[in-house]
Amino acid sequence: MNRPQPDEYASYYNTYIQTVGDNVIAELEGQTSSFPDLLSSLPAEKADYAYAPGKWTLKQLLGHLIDTERIMTFRLLCIARKDQTLLPGFDENEYADNSGYANQNFGKLIEEFAVLRRANMYLFRSLSEEELSLRGVANNNRVSVKALLFIIAGHLNHHRRIITERYL
Repeated sequence: MNRPQPDEYASYYNTYIQTVGDNVIAELEGQTSSFPDLLSSLPAEKADYAYAPGKWTLKQLLGHLIDTERIMTFRLLCIARKDQTLLPGFDENEYADNSGYANQNFGKLIEEFAVLRRANMYLFRSLSEEELSLRGVANNNRVSVKALLFIIAGHLNHHRRIITERYL
């Protein structure tokens, strides 16, 4: 699969997409175990750590990744099924504030991410070239199914870098 072109996504996502290699499916697959492995290797006290006042704890950040994966995959599914519904945006901070992730067990959140990604991989691997090229509108921006795959992978890469630079 070729990389998405700039007209397949909002320019905001370019930062994420640039972190992804050419084989996005292999990268998504690798993240399925490597990211939970990274989180599982952290000391337990890191789960409630925030690197600055007003920043998310590691549990909240992981919750944000779970929520975003669900939302982006829902967008991908709608567009791949030729649903032309205008898909809404979401406020990541409102989601984090109203999620309860800060009070959940970190190990269970890691497991939830891993299970969610494993389930999503069945969909991601099943997409045909035609489905990958389909476009829809999410958060008032045109986006392709292919671009959403790269956004999902790149979003995790972005936050993994933040974790290693600011939380460890």
